[in-house]
Amino acid sequence: MINETALLESPTLRSSVLDRTDVLDRVKTLTLLPDGMHVTTAMVATYFNVTVETIRALVHDHRAELEASGYRVLTGTELSYLKQLSGIQSRTRSLALFSRRAVLNIAMLLRDSEVARQVRVYLLDMEYLARTQPVENPAQADAASLDDRITHILGKTVVPMFSALIETSGEHRRELIALRAGVQRIEKRLHQHNARLQRLEGPREDRPLAGVMAAMDAMNGREFEERVAELLRRDGCTDVVVRGGGRDRGIDITALTADGRRIVVQCKRFAPHLSITSPDVQKFAGAANVLSESEAALFVATCPFTRDAQNIAAESGITAVHRGLLEEWSAGAALTVLE
Repeated sequence: MINETALLESPTLRSSVLDRTDVLDRVKTLTLLPDGMHVTTAMVATYFNVTVETIRALVHDHRAELEASGYRVLTGTELSYLKQLSGIQSRTRSLALFSRRAVLNIAMLLRDSEVARQVRVYLLDMEYLARTQPVENPAQADAASLDDRITHILGKTVVPMFSALIETSGEHRRELIALRAGVQRIEKRLHQHNARLQRLEGPREDRPLAGVMAAMDAMNGREFEERVAELLRRDGCTDVVVRGGGRDRGIDITALTADGRRIVVQCKRFAPHLSITSPDVQKFAGAANVLSESEAALFVATCPFTRDAQNIAAESGITAVHRGLLEEWSAGAALTVLE
């Protein structure tokens, strides 16, 4: 799956998605010149809330790529015709123009613009949808069938065999009990893996039409908490309670993991161009450790975490589920803390 870092760094990946110019209007209205096809450097700068010098610097560094996507400089007769068409009053002898594809190209190059970042977010959501349509996967089906057969053998043959040996053996009883426990753990893992494969290969009527993260962006806070609760239940958690509301004291969800640990969860449905900061994590760490005496903690957000916030989460034993990890978790990947 294409990620934002790859998009910023790979001209090939940027070129592969240049036709999706409709994402520009999802974020902000792009005003065009009267020809209905182009914008000026100043108009591009206004759209992305940056300076004209910033756009010019990008053009200088990536001119060949931008020209391939529709950037051009008008002079002479072409410029005179455009001035007449658009009513531009200027004595300039040249004018740089950007097509919509070139503006989208700028969005995939511009690092220090929240508008550009949000354009990339919508673009990646659309690419996720396009790349995750249901397809037949015989290898996946074979893997699920193999897991099922192995689980059956372990549960119906190996574990009972160990139980019988334990009953008749006195000298090695402790070692046999430990071996049986290990086999039972493997059996449980295989069962969970088989269930996950079946979910991934099964019908996807519940797949959001606008992509996993776009659907979450459209949820309100309570709906997002309920969605996270569903993911916890899917991965074996029990006693899942959505607390939410103004009296949650920083804890939105409580649950027990499959192995019986108490886990607390904080959910933040923020706009994708925002970030979770260190004070957000510090507040949750206090609630998790002091108020709830939890054994595991998740901070789940629809946006990124700042570097300081990630460091504090790691130091506090909190699993920071940022936007990218949340997308993977929603698609069926397991969180290490829940295993």
